[in-house]
Amino acid sequence: MPGTKPDGGDGHEHPYGLDDVERLLGLSRATVRALVAAGFVSPARGARNRLRFSFQDLIALRTAQALARAHVPARRITRSLKELRRHLPAAMPLSGLAIGAEGDRVVVREGGARWQAESGQYLLAFEGDPARGALSVIERPADRPDATGDEAFERALALEPSDREGAMAEYRRAIAADAALVDAYINLGLLLHEAGRLEEARNVYAQALEACGEDAPLLFNLGVLLEDLDRTGEAMDAYRSAVRVDAAFADAHYNLALLCRDAGREKEAIRHLAEYRRLTRVGER
Repeated sequence: MPGTKPDGGDGHEHPYGLDDVERLLGLSRATVRALVAAGFVSPARGARNRLRFSFQDLIALRTAQALARAHVPARRITRSLKELRRHLPAAMPLSGLAIGAEGDRVVVREGGARWQAESGQYLLAFEGDPARGALSVIERPADRPDATGDEAFERALALEPSDREGAMAEYRRAIAADAALVDAYINLGLLLHEAGRLEEARNVYAQALEACGEDAPLLFNLGVLLEDLDRTGEAMDAYRSAVRVDAAFADAHYNLALLCRDAGREKEAIRHLAEYRRLTRVGER
């Protein structure tokens, strides 16, 4: 992998492995490897050629991801990280370290000292001692009042793994910018459903049907939600609408078959179960 070196080759310790990076920063291995491949960090190689990271690498990785989410060009990210790495300590200082945005400048605060490095609009805060697993990260993307629905939707997708409330806020911004963006309604409704906010989710789906018309995935999600609300008859109607819009929607046929069976509608249950089996067999070929 380009940019890697023997452990300790740059004069800094590299005590963190991929497991540590996943635990401390919440980044997947695939994301870490992509950031390494892009040249944003240059980890060392330890035993069995495994990647080893310094404290500086941890900050660079998290900063690179935050800047990428803010749609900062890769060249500018590289310049920002070069400036950051030039000033960062080799380990977390006892006084703590914070990286934040002030206007269009990035400010690094170490105890009472403050210094600036070029970057985009974002806020990161690092607290605690990474060596003891106490590193925490907080991101707050800057407001973008002129963002399009698609831009807000992409930000919401990026936020979902780490900040579901932030993702829901971005989906609402996407809907406000583009009332016909059906996928934003679907994802927002699903997040609300998973959070146990069932009536809010139902209202979102109702708004989506009014703004976007019938959509098979939307109707399917509504059916699942109505089942959890014990509104079985309405759930069946939602599934029927889903398969009317998309006759090849196998999961809707299956869920409808189960509800029809429980309701004593055997012929309808058999018909939808047979369609489900036919569709899934076709999918396996």
